Amino acid sequence: MEPLIIITIFISFFCTYLAMPFWIKKAKQIGLLWEDMNKYQKEKNVAGSGGIIVVIGAIIGIFMYIAIQTFYFKNSDGISIQIFAMTTTLLLVSGIGLIDDLFGWKKGGLSKRSRIILVFFAAIPLMVINAGESNVLGIELGILFPLLAIPIGIVGATTTFNFLAGFNGLEARQGILLLSAMSIVMYLTGSSWLSVIGFCLVAALIAFYIFNSNPARVFPGDALTYAIGAAIASMAILGNAEKIAIFFFIPYILETILKLKGKLKKQSFGRPNPDGSLELPYEKIYGLEHVAIAILKKIKPNKKAYEGEVVTLINIFQIIIIILGFILFIRL
Repeated sequence: MEPLIIITIFISFFCTYLAMPFWIKKAKQIGLLWEDMNKYQKEKNVAGSGGIIVVIGAIIGIFMYIAIQTFYFKNSDGISIQIFAMTTTLLLVSGIGLIDDLFGWKKGGLSKRSRIILVFFAAIPLMVINAGESNVLGIELGILFPLLAIPIGIVGATTTFNFLAGFNGLEARQGILLLSAMSIVMYLTGSSWLSVIGFCLVAALIAFYIFNSNPARVFPGDALTYAIGAAIASMAILGNAEKIAIFFFIPYILETILKLKGKLKKQSFGRPNPDGSLELPYEKIYGLEHVAIAILKKIKPNKKAYEGEVVTLINIFQIIIIILGFILFIRL
């Protein structure tokens, strides 16, 4: 990792950090404000869709990486094409997420069918360059890999990452953990250029988290959750690491199962009390967020679960899955 390459990661951080206050200010001016659903007094005072700034900030750093490779290292191999395909997919899914945000999640946003179709088209940049290898989990897919496996991977990761959300800092912290883990995997498997891309995204997420930590001043929106899911899937496809990526996604697979149990109609939020603690919103469990609330209320002496604790517990579960994934990965 040359010092010039590491600079690109810092560029992603500072671009996001410097632009986010401007976005928050403008969002308030135009009324792009959302309620903090896990707070007892719900007022529309939190800027929405800040995730689009994260994506743009990360991509600026990524483009700087391409420039350094081209003009300083004189490296003009096919990696740049793969990077442009990946960043195009990220911009497309983030734009789709932004449209979904503007339509309003309380009013249904985009229909489920529309989201799937649009995200499917967002996978086209990776499909047309025939990204990755067609042998997946020991099965040779041939032409079916770009035609089916790539779009299914992008749609699946984008959709499922969006399910585990709705708490201050949750999406950002989960994105930091997963993208950091995938970046390390890419470095260990010889795809160091993908690790740089991943850490540019991580740096932008860290800058965003400064404004998104509890109490949040800005929410990520689908503009960010779609992009993180697509980024993880893209790294897995381009780096031929589908197996470990799926393993890392176990919390999201479980979240999807619980959401399907509620027919995708039950929300992840808790039911806030005046003291800031959270209660289960339903009699049954419909998300890992609800599991975390139930566990905290059972194990804590005061029987109270708070938003930050819920996020931390989910993060701990994700870290355990990542560690287990690396153990299994090293053994292979």
